[in-house]
Amino acid sequence: MSQPPPFLPPGWVTQWDQNAGRNIYLESATGRTSWVPPAAHPGRPTHQQGQARMSMPPIQAQAQGPPSAIRNLPGSAMPPPPPLPQHHIPSPSQHSIIGPGGTPTGATTPANLAGPPPPPPAQGPGSRRRAYPTAHLAANSVSYSGGFDPGAGAGANYPGQIAPAEIQNQFFTPGIPENNVIPPQGAPQGPPTGPYGAVGPYGGSTSAAAPPTPYQQGQGQGQGQGGAPGRPGFDPTASLGAQFNSMSLAAGIPGQRGNPLYTVNLSGAQPNPNDFERPPPEIHLPPNASVTAHPKSNADPSYQRCTLNAIPTTAALLNKSKLPLGLVLTPYRSVRQDDGDEPVPVVTDTVIARCRRCRTYINPYVQFIEGGNRWKCCMCNISNEVPQMFDWDQDNNRPADRWKRPELNHAVVEFVAPREYMVRPPQPPVYVFLIDVSYHGTNSGMVATAARTLLESFDRLPNEDSRTKIAIIGVDTSLHFFCLPPGNTDAEMLVVSDLDDVFLPKPNDLLVNLAEARAGLESLLTRFADMFKESAVLGSAMGSALQAAFKMISPIGGKIICLTASLPSLGSGALKNREDPKLLGTPKESSLLTSASQFYKTFPIDCSRSQVSVDMFLFSASYTDVATLSCLPRYTGGQTYFYPAFHASRSEDATKFSHEFAEVLASPVSYEAVLRLRATKGLRATAFHGNFFVRSTDLLALPAVPLDQSYAIECEIEETISAPFVVFQAVVLHSTSYGERRIRVVNLAVPTTSSMSEVYSSADQVAIATLLANKAVERSIHHRLEDARDALMNKLVDVFTTYKNTMTSAGSGASAQLSIASNLSLLPLLVLALLKHVGIRASSQIPSDLRAYAQALLTTLPTQQLIPYLHPNFYSLHNMPSNAGTTVSRTKRVPVVEQVGAGGADGVGAEGGEEGGEKKNGEANVEKQQQQQQVLATDSIPEEGEGEGGEEKTREIELRPNVIFPPKLNLSSERLERHGLYLLEDGQNIFLWVGRDAVPQLCLDVFDAPNYAAVRGGKTTLPVLENGMNVRVREIVKAVREGRRGVYYPNLYVVKEDGEPSLRLWALSMLLEDRFEASPSYMQFMGQVRDKVNGGSS
Repeated sequence: MSQPPPFLPPGWVTQWDQNAGRNIYLESATGRTSWVPPAAHPGRPTHQQGQARMSMPPIQAQAQGPPSAIRNLPGSAMPPPPPLPQHHIPSPSQHSIIGPGGTPTGATTPANLAGPPPPPPAQGPGSRRRAYPTAHLAANSVSYSGGFDPGAGAGANYPGQIAPAEIQNQFFTPGIPENNVIPPQGAPQGPPTGPYGAVGPYGGSTSAAAPPTPYQQGQGQGQGQGGAPGRPGFDPTASLGAQFNSMSLAAGIPGQRGNPLYTVNLSGAQPNPNDFERPPPEIHLPPNASVTAHPKSNADPSYQRCTLNAIPTTAALLNKSKLPLGLVLTPYRSVRQDDGDEPVPVVTDTVIARCRRCRTYINPYVQFIEGGNRWKCCMCNISNEVPQMFDWDQDNNRPADRWKRPELNHAVVEFVAPREYMVRPPQPPVYVFLIDVSYHGTNSGMVATAARTLLESFDRLPNEDSRTKIAIIGVDTSLHFFCLPPGNTDAEMLVVSDLDDVFLPKPNDLLVNLAEARAGLESLLTRFADMFKESAVLGSAMGSALQAAFKMISPIGGKIICLTASLPSLGSGALKNREDPKLLGTPKESSLLTSASQFYKTFPIDCSRSQVSVDMFLFSASYTDVATLSCLPRYTGGQTYFYPAFHASRSEDATKFSHEFAEVLASPVSYEAVLRLRATKGLRATAFHGNFFVRSTDLLALPAVPLDQSYAIECEIEETISAPFVVFQAVVLHSTSYGERRIRVVNLAVPTTSSMSEVYSSADQVAIATLLANKAVERSIHHRLEDARDALMNKLVDVFTTYKNTMTSAGSGASAQLSIASNLSLLPLLVLALLKHVGIRASSQIPSDLRAYAQALLTTLPTQQLIPYLHPNFYSLHNMPSNAGTTVSRTKRVPVVEQVGAGGADGVGAEGGEEGGEKKNGEANVEKQQQQQQVLATDSIPEEGEGEGGEEKTREIELRPNVIFPPKLNLSSERLERHGLYLLEDGQNIFLWVGRDAVPQLCLDVFDAPNYAAVRGGKTTLPVLENGMNVRVREIVKAVREGRRGVYYPNLYVVKEDGEPSLRLWALSMLLEDRFEASPSYMQFMGQVRDKVNGGSS
């Protein structure tokens, strides 16, 4: 490697490229290469160029706070933020826009010629900055799997990680695929460890690798994304035109790069299940898009992701691509710090800067102008005045560093709302439990299990300020209220039998404070099951009970948690058994998926107006009408949980319900919420999917916002977009369970493009599948199930047809190939998974309750849970590698916070972790410092020049160990061996498939059974045995249950190859690549798609 010529900036060298036959320029720190000599980065001025003069309180007024309006005081220079992560050469701007460093970004700066680099700035407040020289290489997201890492220990790169050697070879000559074009590495294709071909103790090879598929690497092939050169499926001829198009991926935007387009041929190729672990296509924003260099300035996909990570500039281009444009939003994703999640920063100084026209909240993508005194909105481009207190530390009464403010560094942030954001003071958390005490509820053990779980969960209920209130109502053919005066330990039961005109028997002491009446509540719940154990009442007046609960809490708002084991048959909202097997599988089946009573459409609207949310826990061995009862959570922001054939005598049933019920009770819930989506001019939201009530065209009312509940939003392009990037801002105004009014803001910035190739190369197949699932459910309810299936198929065919016509050499003629962008290679499999899913599948054997519950999950699960729910994970256990089922310790380095300043570090806290000022100052400060250490957590190693002495002070924390999973298998019965043991899971259920020729040693080690015949099938719990195989299998099952966010606790079923037919068919229906009933296999399905594509092209 040669020495840098005198005209190169520091850190750049030249290198001879043998393939190209010429010199290229290489940046040593990042491995980034360039054909042309690089110039000095003009976007962020050096300290030698001066600093912007920003507002600052006068010296004489510091004791009392800042004056009303003083700007541009001499000597009040504002320190610049860290350098931006984009290392590109932007074109000179037409406008003088002030960047964080203070110099207009449109001004040109002479390159740093052969002279030495500028001296480091003097140390002082705000002058120490962490540099992120490789931030532009890191993906803006993580895998949808979160802490669920089946590739742990396999040596896989982190999502979005690009090795310097890979960047070095990211050049190509059109039409020559052998030019070593290597896209970012994805999930590992092979096993972590383990010998190949050795005979294992359970009969079979211990080889970890599944049989080779067209997506897997052969020896000597490049391990890149699907469709990259050197990988089977790559079609250099078909992608020739796409390669030319990708040479100008960011057409019309100088200095902006995009995702390269790789075309794959899916005809005859098996999908690679490991590709689900890949992150979405990287978001390439133009240089200087964000005002700070923070790596969290764009939303993580687990909070918000777009179906297109490059937005077409025109509606015509979007319509031509046939790709849907929409967002998948999970504003309250749970924070699991044991898995390395970082808490959401909180701005506590109540200084909230908003656009005076469109009301957008200030975010990392605004522009500061006029010396930093004003900021330009990224939505409507109007200029706004910076609030006077924006640069002032109110706690310490001193100037603050603007560039440390969380709202300028983090895409997801919360503001503590001032009084003007409140219609009334935040109300206390309120829970009313409606428990079905009829014969079905008591006989199944539901009542006893619910009472015991509620009693054990009192300490986990959100009750930091001792304001939580509780009421309990028993429901059969009458309503059983319980009066608990303060200080009494014995509850008085009041029975109301008038169901036509429901009333509250007492005005007070029915809804009681948990802290004040805890002794009485504990006494009541201890005796609750025994009070009704002799009940032989068969009816249920649950509708009337809902009305009574609403009357009780409507002035306050809160949660109604309904636990019912029988169909409501009396009073308001009475229902009849409408299950008709003759309608299943017919066009009229969709009538069974809509509400059967107008009561369940109007009552939730009343609840939404009064900020009352409803959760439904449904237990029944017979018809429950899930479709009707799930309307209550759908329109009130609640959740539905279904336990078919529940009986607490089976410990597995009791454990599942108890775990999920306890997690729901312990989860922090946001109340009195409204959600609004804003977008850059030219974009508009057109449809919303999820559990809420649409109050106006763009305002969603959510009486409650549970953790890990997802929403899908469809968007359209109204007019041509001229901006180089667009911003989506989702805002949720809510009250916390500890008495604060807060505003959560989620920002997502996405570049724009006029290139069709970049639209395809930036499409997110997981987000597209999520949006299609929501649209399919809506169509099946309002039209027919057949219409939903046809719409899915037509959308897939349209995408393939357009891609073939515009992106391949085949054009509009017929072709034996089925070409698509590599980042969309799993979209056909996901569409097939939807078509075969219980919620959508054509079948006359699916009860309407199961179908309705499946549809409820399809519209509420976040992507981390939705993808395995659509495409289950399949593992071989009898021949898994020796390290599978073992754990790998994980650590993370976090900065040590020495000083915590206002408006920055001390304004950061975990969701649900702040006490709203109720705790003592010393305790609050300790908690805030611990939370700040989590917020500033980073996996990177401190680099030279950071902090005093060239190093940043950090400490190491331990994370939850990762469990190593066996390699994933294709969902095909071809993988099943007669002597094998397999695990199949979809996040809701876990199946252990046991082959009929399983050796006795395997049965003994795992199930404590002497042979296959002695293995008990059905719902079960694995025995705890002292042998390695049993321990490893139990660790894998435990990791499946705990590895994902959410409250769900999957049941474990043992499926014998010749066991119970219904259980066996249930498990086999999850093998998506096989034929099942009238549904085609994956290969047949791809043939149908190819025929339709060719038929539509001819």
